[in-house]
Amino acid sequence: FEWAWQHPNSSHRLLTPPLRQPREQPISFALRLLPRLLRAPPWSRLPLRIRWLRPPGHALELAPPPHVVEEKGAGLPRLKRKKGRSQRVEEGVRGCGLCGKVETTPLLRCPRPLCSMAAHPPCLARLFLAPEPRELLPLGGACPGCHAHLLWGDLIRHFLGEAEPEEEWTELDDVIMPSSAPT
Repeated sequence: FEWAWQHPNSSHRLLTPPLRQPREQPISFALRLLPRLLRAPPWSRLPLRIRWLRPPGHALELAPPPHVVEEKGAGLPRLKRKKGRSQRVEEGVRGCGLCGKVETTPLLRCPRPLCSMAAHPPCLARLFLAPEPRELLPLGGACPGCHAHLLWGDLIRHFLGEAEPEEEWTELDDVIMPSSAPT
C-alpha cells in the first residue's frame, strides 16, 4: 500500500492514477490519492484505519470507503496484548449461535455488553457475506443478537484482545459508525 501510495504512476493497482496538478504540494497530492487507493483492490475490503495525527484543514476530495474508520490523535500506546473477552470461557454459552454446533473453534462475540451473540468466524462471515456471495472477506453486518451494525475488523480486533478502551461499547444504544459514513 505504501509503495503504491508513493509511486501511483508505477503501481498497477490504480487503473487511472490522478495527475499531480501544477504547484500542488506533495502532501496535498497524497491526500487526494489516499481515498482512491483505499477503494482499489486489494485494499478495498481490508479493515483499515486512518489515524490522523493532525487532521487536514479541509475534507478529503473523495471520502474513504465506509468500512475504513477514521480516528484522530496519537492514540494509546499498546504495551501488551491483553486477553480478549471472546477468548474467555463463559458459562451458559454452549456453541455457535448460528449453527448450534459445539466445536473447539473460538467464537466471535458481539462487543456490546448486553448482547450475548457468539458465533464461529466462518458462520458469521457467511451471514455477513450473504448479500455479496462473490466476496471472500466480509466488511461487516448486523449482529444476529442485537442487530447493531458491526465491522468485521472490529470483531477480529476485539477477539484478539486488541480493542482499546475507547473502542469498548458502554451502553446498549451506542452505535459506533465510521466517521465517513452518512448519518
